[in-house]
Amino acid sequence: MTLQLANRVSALTPSSTLAITAKAKAMKAEGIDVIGLGAGEPDFNTPQHIIDAAIKAMNEGQTKYTATGGLPELKKAIIGKFKKDQNIDYKPSEVIVSNGAKHALYTLFQVILNEGDEVIIPIPYWVSYPEQVKLAGGEPVYINGKEANQFKITADQLKSAITSKTKAIIINSPSNPTGMLYTKEELAEIGKICLEHNILIISDEIYEKLIYGEHTHVSIAELSTELKNQTIIINGVSKSHSMTGWRIGFAAGNAQIIKAMTDLASHSTSNPTTPSQYGAIAAYNGTQEPVETMREAFEDRLNKIHQQLIQIPGVSCLKPQGAFYLFPNVIEAAKLTGFDLVDQFAEALLEEANVAVIPGSGFGAPDYIRLSYATSLELLEKAIERIQQFVNSKMK
Repeated sequence: MTLQLANRVSALTPSSTLAITAKAKAMKAEGIDVIGLGAGEPDFNTPQHIIDAAIKAMNEGQTKYTATGGLPELKKAIIGKFKKDQNIDYKPSEVIVSNGAKHALYTLFQVILNEGDEVIIPIPYWVSYPEQVKLAGGEPVYINGKEANQFKITADQLKSAITSKTKAIIINSPSNPTGMLYTKEELAEIGKICLEHNILIISDEIYEKLIYGEHTHVSIAELSTELKNQTIIINGVSKSHSMTGWRIGFAAGNAQIIKAMTDLASHSTSNPTTPSQYGAIAAYNGTQEPVETMREAFEDRLNKIHQQLIQIPGVSCLKPQGAFYLFPNVIEAAKLTGFDLVDQFAEALLEEANVAVIPGSGFGAPDYIRLSYATSLELLEKAIERIQQFVNSKMK
């Protein structure tokens, strides 16, 4: 039988992060000592009080369907989080709980985009943004966030990219893969242009709790009532509370958009996983001490390994301000070791040095690689040492 697949999936690019992680796991299964720096998830277990809350809920019979948009108690907890962290007020009708933040984004694009609508995506970008836009019939429009500007786009760049088809812009702060943050002033300038041109702002804030040094997270929605009304915030418990496998995210914003997302979800997922929702309630209403413990551990790792990384010949790297990724420029290191492309360099690192990193081409930045420091300091230092030895051994 010959089956013709739908056109919408024929142009999809598989997730490079998941592909590298899968290959590294396969090598480990063969007994090879691979150090994986690819996965975008904390190496800490979910805090115990969250696990206990989910178990308690299941033991009490909370294993059935819930409302499509999430438990009222969880929406209340999310609304409380916004009030506490950003001093923003939301109503339950302005919040939808989803099966992870990724699903919130997917559903959002499905309900806001018509064929040919354009979504502005800064480079470097998270790998799934362009694919989700294309799946919804939209057209990704890329703006290069230059390293000289900490990989962030400027208001002037945004102005020049706007057309009559521009529907939305994605702002990811802190960024995956760069770890960089937009300042209040930068967000205000971008927001002003979005208001002038009636462009929806999609603010991906999934890493907001992982901020380092003197830096602070600012949500564009907190700058004014007008910007709050123009913004859909995407967030969740995956990164902040080490709950990646629980699959609980959410979107907050315009009630009409949230209703449309809820209606669509009612025909696709029915509801977010019930026990996970009870865990998420505990995550937001319970102690935040584990969140800070994890953040401090990431910051300690960052401070130690960043200096080691930039000692490698041909490697340069801005120090991240948040998230848990390093995004070094390694094109010179690749050339020093006989490779024309960073993708080839990354493949050789995995096969010869047994270190798994993500090529920057998946993020729209082919001269870079992404390294996750969401693993033990011992393994991180060992991985950096392997990369250095690899480069030194192959230098021409």
